[in-house]
Amino acid sequence: QVQLVESGGGLVQAGGSLRLSCAASGSISSINAMGWYRQAPGKKRDLVARITKDGSTNYADSVKGRFTISRDNAKNTVYLQMNSLKSEDTAVYYCNVPSADGRFVYASWGPGTQVTVSA
Repeated sequence: QVQLVESGGGLVQAGGSLRLSCAASGSISSINAMGWYRQAPGKKRDLVARITKDGSTNYADSVKGRFTISRDNAKNTVYLQMNSLKSEDTAVYYCNVPSADGRFVYASWGPGTQVTVSA
């Protein structure tokens, strides 16, 4: 089973940008979909962005137009470019392998990376 490690989080002012990375322990080229999730304090973990093997992307309404997911299969890495950050984007961000309906994941959760947006 592929292991995933997230990085790139930090403290940023509202309106700023961050780029998150998700490094996989093995090849992701055969994995159809990769996704970024986030979990804010006291809330459940939600899928915010998803990218398929052919590059098709989907976003939660709350991040659409501000976040961009991409993948580099040669580097076994998935990225999340986050622009125009808002305080409500504060959360721990994780990557994983979502099922087709988004209800399940196929890999163990990594440590996540904390993103804190100050007003």
